[in-house]
Amino acid sequence: MTIPTGPGAGHGHNLLGPQPTYLPETPEPARRLENGEDPVAVVADHPTYSAGWAALAERAEAAGEHVAAYAYARTGYHRGLDQLRRHGWKGFGPVPWDHEPNQGFLRAVAALAKAARAIGETDEVDRCVQLLEDSDPKAVEALGLA
Repeated sequence: MTIPTGPGAGHGHNLLGPQPTYLPETPEPARRLENGEDPVAVVADHPTYSAGWAALAERAEAAGEHVAAYAYARTGYHRGLDQLRRHGWKGFGPVPWDHEPNQGFLRAVAALAKAARAIGETDEVDRCVQLLEDSDPKAVEALGLA
């Protein structure tokens, strides 16, 4: 059995199931996005930063550019999967929404679901919503997919 470590350790988590995965903080690109810098510049400098790709997807979706939103979101999703795996995630288990560094990945998944819905790819919508549910049900509601 693995002893939980990191944020939220020992606070109601199932000690027999997979432990939550907490991505590390990335203060520099996060600060740039928070300060309103164009996400294009942020991802150009930090191509593995899922929150930057999520921001691009959300902006494209808001502009009605569903195919571009889908592409940006898929990139953010895959970059996030790579990071999660490097931090011990085995393809399942909690990815807590309340941990801010996880939100970029979860936002990219939600943006992928929304863009997939817009282009009629219903199987992808279902997979993304299920991944969010499995990661953290709070994310589904917070991201407007409930």
